[in-house]
Amino acid sequence: MNTQAISEAQLHALADGVLPEEQRAALEAHLRQHPDDAARVDAWREQNRQLRALFDPVLDAALPAALLSATAPPAPAANGAWQRHAMQAAAAIVLVVAGGAGGWLLRGGSDGPTASASASVSLARSAAIAHAVYTPEVRHPVEVGAEQEAHLVQWLSKRLGTQLRPPVLSPLGYQLIGGRLLPGDGDGPVAQFMYEDGGGKRLTLYVAKERAGRQETAFRYTQEKELSVFYWIDGQLGYALSAGLPRQELGKIANAVYAQLEAPR
Repeated sequence: MNTQAISEAQLHALADGVLPEEQRAALEAHLRQHPDDAARVDAWREQNRQLRALFDPVLDAALPAALLSATAPPAPAANGAWQRHAMQAAAAIVLVVAGGAGGWLLRGGSDGPTASASASVSLARSAAIAHAVYTPEVRHPVEVGAEQEAHLVQWLSKRLGTQLRPPVLSPLGYQLIGGRLLPGDGDGPVAQFMYEDGGGKRLTLYVAKERAGRQETAFRYTQEKELSVFYWIDGQLGYALSAGLPRQELGKIANAVYAQLEAPR
């Protein structure tokens, strides 16, 4: 296999440990000649390690006793009501397991689980994980720094197939420090822009290409411990703004971000 034919999918497969053995020698030769790709593979491996350390314990966690007891059948006379009750309880358990796997519970939102709502919750969960992985980094929090903003925007726009515009948050005290390209959840790559205030507090804007047909969503909010996320889907793009800020404070920034993104080009 020619090293010039190396694809990003192969790099991800190598990082995930699923690359076919017959391709490994060519990939390793490619990485020796392309240190940037080698650094990306190392970063993905470290991200995988951190995600496993963070979320593997959830797989062994017991379901809450209240949910387990909710599935216990009542007296036979209430058989019809029991079937409805069991279906509702099963749905609740599925939602708790799905939400618990990422550690994020939706606050508010629609009355029932729809495809659009599920997609937006996945967006928020992925954004929060990416925020938690990269904002603590001291030396390499971003892939391309703000001093190369034009290159960063051009590169990420090309990879996502749409023109991106990182919002200007300096009036709110946050300066762009750069961004990076991330693997998505099946809809293609994702862009992450990172900002920092004078005290070193960081926030991230996660931008993902959404599947065709998903409807626009209003602002939604989720929180886990001290990390807050405002997220929304607008046309072909999904956005998630994450920071360790109170809801009201992050909401003001989210409104400013949305206003800039909606402004005429």
